[in-house]
Amino acid sequence: MPHFLKMGVTLMIVGLIATAILAGVEDVTRAPIAHTQRQELLNALTQVLPKGFDNAPEKDFVQLGDKRINRKAKPVPFYRSRKGGANHGVAFMITAPDGYSGNIDILMGVDATGTVTGINIVSHAETPGLGDKIFKNNWLGAFIGKNLKNVRWGVKKDGGEFDQFAGATITPRAIVNAIKRGLDYYAENQDTIFKTPAEESAK
Repeated sequence: MPHFLKMGVTLMIVGLIATAILAGVEDVTRAPIAHTQRQELLNALTQVLPKGFDNAPEKDFVQLGDKRINRKAKPVPFYRSRKGGANHGVAFMITAPDGYSGNIDILMGVDATGTVTGINIVSHAETPGLGDKIFKNNWLGAFIGKNLKNVRWGVKKDGGEFDQFAGATITPRAIVNAIKRGLDYYAENQDTIFKTPAEESAK
């Protein structure tokens, strides 16, 4: 057999072996990776959902879209918590498109009555030292227990009740307005959120 053919056959065999090894590694690691990802999601949901649910909210979700949730109305998962089979709470991602440096992605939790139970900023590009003050002094904690009726929604500069920061009003305003939009959407679509069958991929 000519030398170049031997080289070609050798390379082909090596390639097949490498492919088989990679496929085997993927089969072995797929389940642990999926388990880790699901656990990370559950941990994030537990931080914002009302306490005491007895279902698996990471598996009980429905995808819905609206321009109040994000500018392109791209469907996002609404993760539903339940207790004794009753509606208990929901967690979903809402995007504030008007941050100082762009989008601010917010994971918010709401109980069945429409009251905020938790807020977590998932991603942002706000200016260090200004916009990132949202993480300091428990500013996000001011939303806990708030609903559409028990607070004037807006930063104080706009006549609302939420603090802003010296030299950095844009970021707090964007977050306050986004959370208010999330509550508005929840109030109008509560039945759809809880009664729509769970996505097939979540079962």
